[in-house]
Amino acid sequence: MSQMEEFGEELADFVRRTAELKSARSVPSGDLGTVLDAALFELDHVAAQLWPTYERLAVNGQWDDATSDRDEQRLLRSLFQRMPLPVALVDRETVVRRMNFAATGLTGVRAGYATGRPLTGFLVHADRVAFRSQTAAVARGEGDRSLNVHLQQNPGAPVRATLTALRPGAEPRTAVLVVLQPTGDRTPHRPGAQGPAPDLGEATRHAAQLDLMDAMASALLTLEDGDRAGVLEAAAAVLHGRFADWVIADEGAARLRRTAVLGPPDAPAADVLAQDPAACPLVVEAARGGAASLQVRPEDPDAFGRDASGAPVLVRADVTSLLCVPLTARAQGPVEGVLTLFRSGARLAFSLAEARAVDVMSRHMALAMRRGTPGR
Repeated sequence: MSQMEEFGEELADFVRRTAELKSARSVPSGDLGTVLDAALFELDHVAAQLWPTYERLAVNGQWDDATSDRDEQRLLRSLFQRMPLPVALVDRETVVRRMNFAATGLTGVRAGYATGRPLTGFLVHADRVAFRSQTAAVARGEGDRSLNVHLQQNPGAPVRATLTALRPGAEPRTAVLVVLQPTGDRTPHRPGAQGPAPDLGEATRHAAQLDLMDAMASALLTLEDGDRAGVLEAAAAVLHGRFADWVIADEGAARLRRTAVLGPPDAPAADVLAQDPAACPLVVEAARGGAASLQVRPEDPDAFGRDASGAPVLVRADVTSLLCVPLTARAQGPVEGVLTLFRSGARLAFSLAEARAVDVMSRHMALAMRRGTPGR
């Protein structure tokens, strides 16, 4: 690690400790002496260590070199983002570290959403194992690879994925650069020619989502103020069947209470209704962290706990995809409840567009639950 990097880490640690000292102003007056001693120690550290290091780096010209390095890094990041080819940088587990604008257009996934998630999650299930295996081989230094994959957004159009090893900067681990290129005949655009034919399937799905959101809004607006359980029951009735095979609604956050369970005919809905929501890891995580979860062919059978018979709910319900969404009116706001949706059997998995629609409806549900509640 260079002296400039060490100085940056020391400075970042100092800033973090200073923030902790600021938050310590609320301690009892009898303990302020200890806080003052810590503050004086930090000031002495700046005077004795950080400032001399800064002067030494400035005299040796390393500060200017670091500034030039930062300018170079900004230039390279800009080139990466503006590259016309769809490109993504992933680790050996296919987790996306960066994705350029062209890749977001091809996959239909925002870069901010994709970062930190496996790239295999945006592929059809049949291609995931092969892509993960080839990525790991490239990261181990076994040479570049290339294979055809299919995106969930458009599974009928194969995409050629070219994988090559890359060592970004001074990082200890090898990353993998993925270049995605649609295959097949591509007719060049001619001035004055008509654009591509509209995707009728996509338009139909979009219209269905609008109809669903309209039905949800109508159901919520007809409820009386303060009817929190009624909000969950009405929302479950709207979503059941037309959108999801199972709809499970839990009220609260710290103390979860299962309010509604709707499933397919002859399904063990009563067993799921009797289940303690606190025994469902997905529900607990959504209630505590306020983060939604979209899973296709869930790998952990116990992610939604077990029913009264001891069987995993996801296995017994034959769940092929699920959405678990916290009900909150705003980002970082209080969680009013958790909504979980299952699709089973041969039904198509939840798409990212559908997950976005459910996210919007969840905010509307949270607003309806808060309506008429004093102090909320």
